[in-house]
Amino acid sequence: MIKKSVIKDSHFREVTEVKTDAKNRITLGKNLKWPKVTSYVVYTNDLGQIVLDPQVSIPAYEQWLFKNKKAAKMVFDGLEDAKKGNFVDAPEDFSKYLDD
Repeated sequence: MIKKSVIKDSHFREVTEVKTDAKNRITLGKNLKWPKVTSYVVYTNDLGQIVLDPQVSIPAYEQWLFKNKKAAKMVFDGLEDAKKGNFVDAPEDFSKYLDD
């Protein structure tokens, strides 16, 4: 069963039809426009439909952020505020720390 969080956008479109080779493999080709990834999680249902979820790896030392929901929410909220142009002035001048 696909977790609800896997499908981020339900607007699918048919790109091309592909045929399997002698070993039942398919090649997706160059028609698909997405960032280059090297691995996918594969989901399938009882009808044989397949969803490929592109994956990227992160350094182990950054993994803590994805495990700490509170910290991750703060980061993502801050990024969303930045997209909207919501900024506040810093309470002090931090330029004195540039050499540290």
